[in-house]
Amino acid sequence: MHIAFDADDTLWHNEPIFDLTQGHIAELLKEWVPADELGEKLNHLERRNLRLFGYGAKGFTLSLIESALEVTRGEIPNAIIQQILDAGKAMIEHPVELLPGVVETLERLASQHPLLLITKGELFHQETKVARSGLAESFAGIEIVSEKDEATYRRILDRYAIDAERFVMVGNSVKSDILPVLQIGGNAIHIPYDSNWELDKIEHRGAEEEGFFVAESMFEVPNMLQEIAALGWQTPVAAANRGK
Repeated sequence: MHIAFDADDTLWHNEPIFDLTQGHIAELLKEWVPADELGEKLNHLERRNLRLFGYGAKGFTLSLIESALEVTRGEIPNAIIQQILDAGKAMIEHPVELLPGVVETLERLASQHPLLLITKGELFHQETKVARSGLAESFAGIEIVSEKDEATYRRILDRYAIDAERFVMVGNSVKSDILPVLQIGGNAIHIPYDSNWELDKIEHRGAEEEGFFVAESMFEVPNMLQEIAALGWQTPVAAANRGK
């Protein structure tokens, strides 16, 4: 069995840092735009800019600046632009705060199975977060990717010579960590996080129908892995895909 983990909001807190930063900038721009309208503008620009900036704090900061320029019609003071830049730098330098159960679970599983870390985002920032987390030695491989879709997972599994049916992905994003893995015949454990990035939300049929497991915390993952193995790796969607 090979087990892979997402990083942001699965191993450590991430989304609250973005939320706090957005709230801070909304306060700076309240003279020009209500916070909810700024959020809508930012979501639109982030979605449009993903193909150029990718995921992460740097792209978020650039989209924040573009949002500020648009809502103020270019009249934003230079001092506020500087504050947005400073806020972006603070995000990149923010301490890594591990979620409960992460250290204990990884130590237990790493002694039994090869572990991978699969995270998307800007390369340098993700590398620094992994290094600051102190978790790097738990993983047999670390993959930082620009997108987490079926093609990406297939490439990673091919690179490590992993059979999809013996692969489990653990993460907080149904869109990025769960559904693509199920579609290539793998298995997945979803650990919901308190808040989700707007662009990462997706409608789906639910855990039972899609065929993935849901854990309340990292502490539950080892037992769920045993349950998956006991079922013969035959979660409904994975089993259907293997028959294709």
